Amino acid sequence: MSLTLTASAADLQWSPLPALPDARGFAGSFAGVVDGTLMVAGGTHFIDKMPWEGGTKVWYDTLFALEKPDGAWRVVGKLPKLNGYGVSITTPAGWIVLGGGNATEHFREVFWVQKAGQLPPLPKPCAFMCGCESDGVIYISGGIETPAATTALSTFWSLDLKQSDAKWQELPHCPGKPRILACMAAVNGVVHLFSGAALHAGKDGKPEREWLNNAWAYEPATGWKKLPDMPRVAVAAPNPAPVIDGKIYILGGDDGANVNFEPKEKHPGFPRSVLVFDVKTQTWSQAGEVPFSLVTTNAVRWQDQIVIPGGEARPGVRSPQVWIGTIK
Repeated sequence: MSLTLTASAADLQWSPLPALPDARGFAGSFAGVVDGTLMVAGGTHFIDKMPWEGGTKVWYDTLFALEKPDGAWRVVGKLPKLNGYGVSITTPAGWIVLGGGNATEHFREVFWVQKAGQLPPLPKPCAFMCGCESDGVIYISGGIETPAATTALSTFWSLDLKQSDAKWQELPHCPGKPRILACMAAVNGVVHLFSGAALHAGKDGKPEREWLNNAWAYEPATGWKKLPDMPRVAVAAPNPAPVIDGKIYILGGDDGANVNFEPKEKHPGFPRSVLVFDVKTQTWSQAGEVPFSLVTTNAVRWQDQIVIPGGEARPGVRSPQVWIGTIK
C-alpha cells in the first residue's frame, strides 16, 4: 500500500528489529506482510569479492518470516525463482511480487506470496522499476527489460485488482525521462513519482546513469503534471515511499555525489536525510535523518509502523539490519 499512517506528529522514532539471519544481508529483496507476519524474500549479495574486484553477485530465493517485533526470523519457504530488484506491494488482500530478475534475465511473473490465485504477467519483463497501490489499483513505472539494457523503459502500467479478469493497462508515459530505481507513493488517488536515474550507453557500451531530481504526479482523470524539483537526488530510496498525514517521506536514497569515490572500500554510505513532500502545499522540506544508509530496499507498513528490511549500505555492501519507525 502507500503506507498511509495517521499521526499527530510527522516525526519517526527508529529502532532496530531482529536482523535478518544472514550475516551479509541482501539488496534488491522483496518485503511484505501476510496475515500479520512480516516477510522478506530474495535479493542479492557478493560472497567472494567486491564488484570492483571482479566479485560475483549471487541471487537468492529464500523467504524469511517474522511474526512479532521481539520474535525471531524463520525460513518459511522459497520464491518460485532466484529473484531480486522487482516490486513488492502489500494490499488488503495480500502480498504481491512483481517482476524482478537475475543475472541473465528479467521476469514478467506477478504472483501472490503464500496465497493461491493467478495474476496476469507484466506486459514486458521488467526489473529496477518502482510501484505503488492506490484504491485497489497497482501502478508500475520504468525499469529495464534486460540485465544489459542501456536505456530505461518509459512504460507506465496499471492493474485493477478489484476486477477478477483484470489485465494490465498501458497508461500515458511520464513526460520526464525514462528511469530506473525511482520511488512512488499514492495519496488521495494521485500517484507520485520521484527521482531515479536515466540511462544511456557509455563509451564502453555499458549503461551510464543520469541522476534525476524531478518529481511528477499522475491523476487518472487529468494525467501527468510536473511537481517542484526535489532538494536533492534520491535514487533507489525505499519503495513505496511512506505517507504520513498527507506528506510523502523519501527516506535517504543515493544522491550520486560519491559515485566515483575512492578508495571504494571507504565509501561513506548514502545520504540519511529525510525529504518530505507536502501534497497539500506542493512544497518540500526536510525532517531530520534516518539512522541507516540503505537503498534498493522496501518500505513496508507493519503493525501501523514502517519497516525498512535491509538493503545496500554502500556500494557492494549489503546489510542484514531491519529498522522499524514509530511515529513520535
